[in-house]
Amino acid sequence: MSDRSRTRTEPPGGDPPPAGIPPELLDQLRPFLGEIIEEVVGAIRTEIAEYARPADETYMHVVNRGVAQALEGFLARLSGSGTDWDDVKATYQRIGRGEAEEGRSLDSFQAALRLGARVTWRRMSELLEVHRLPPHVLITFGETIFLHLDEMAAATTSGYTEARLHAAGELQQRRSRLIDLLTSDPAVAPEAVAGLARTARWPLPRDMAVVVIDHAAEPDAVRPILPPEFLARFDGQEGVVVVPDPEGLGRERAITGALRGLRAALGPTVGLDAGARSLRWARDALDLARRGVLPGTGLVRCADHLATLLLFRDEDLVDALARQRLGPLDAVRSPQRERLAETLLCWLSCARNASEVAQRLAVHPQTVRYRLRQLEEVFGERLRDPTAQFEMQLALRAQDLRRPPG
Repeated sequence: MSDRSRTRTEPPGGDPPPAGIPPELLDQLRPFLGEIIEEVVGAIRTEIAEYARPADETYMHVVNRGVAQALEGFLARLSGSGTDWDDVKATYQRIGRGEAEEGRSLDSFQAALRLGARVTWRRMSELLEVHRLPPHVLITFGETIFLHLDEMAAATTSGYTEARLHAAGELQQRRSRLIDLLTSDPAVAPEAVAGLARTARWPLPRDMAVVVIDHAAEPDAVRPILPPEFLARFDGQEGVVVVPDPEGLGRERAITGALRGLRAALGPTVGLDAGARSLRWARDALDLARRGVLPGTGLVRCADHLATLLLFRDEDLVDALARQRLGPLDAVRSPQRERLAETLLCWLSCARNASEVAQRLAVHPQTVRYRLRQLEEVFGERLRDPTAQFEMQLALRAQDLRRPPG
């Protein structure tokens, strides 16, 4: 089995030297190591734009050190000592972390590794030709170069991934904290919000709205894929999403698309100092949706149900109003009581037009007039009092909304 087919996670330290490599050959190659390092660094700086930083001495020192350790580690691998591998691995993990911290992908670095391997193989092949080595030795030599390349790439990817995960975790923590600040009651100082928004990489919008997602209804539902400019936190029984500039172009479509299939409520659009209000209204709307007072599926927009939200803000008060204004109906037996309540609500909603009431209830006008005479007997003069009419309508509307569908 060739070196290249070994398990990549197996450390090179302690491995025997590749078969067929004469020990004295390494001693003859080592004096040329400095030239090869210089040639590899020069090729990388010339051919890969990301690494052309002659004015950045620190950065160029890192590049030189990385190339030097890679080649020294390669010679150690050929000798079977592997003594330099831990240093090489640590260096390339640091390089991977550095690439992540500078916000770059690994594309340029992987290209630099491949270029370095090609230059090294070409230069060493020229040196090896002097010794007229058999083909199987050259093949082993080449396989060892690319095995070493693979393990350097793996070390770099490990460092890069670790840094990206760490950065993502820190960024999410900042964004989660920013949600707390934006929805705090009382509101926090604008300077505090602006400062945290900068570290959370969230451009401050002009206004915002808060969405609450019901996890309790669908605990196994996949978290929605949200636009990157949305702030989101998913924990407990609900998910909280802050939508920047909710009235902006295309924003409604983005919200609807991201939340399709989920039970959620969108609070009103507010300034950055009133996020607590948007969150409170969204939670109220979601609670009413759970109860069936508001539509129970899909996205509920508070802006479409302001009267209902107002009506249910204090249900004890509504119940007291119902007892005061609708108490006389308690003396009527069911189901006649329910028919009279339905007729009264429709009559009040239709500006007391009996013909329209008959049409809406799909009954004969004479039936409506009969029920109105009964209501006259129950309520008397109160039916002609505008204040009583208004409060009756509120109480009846609340009863109607609470009634189970069907």
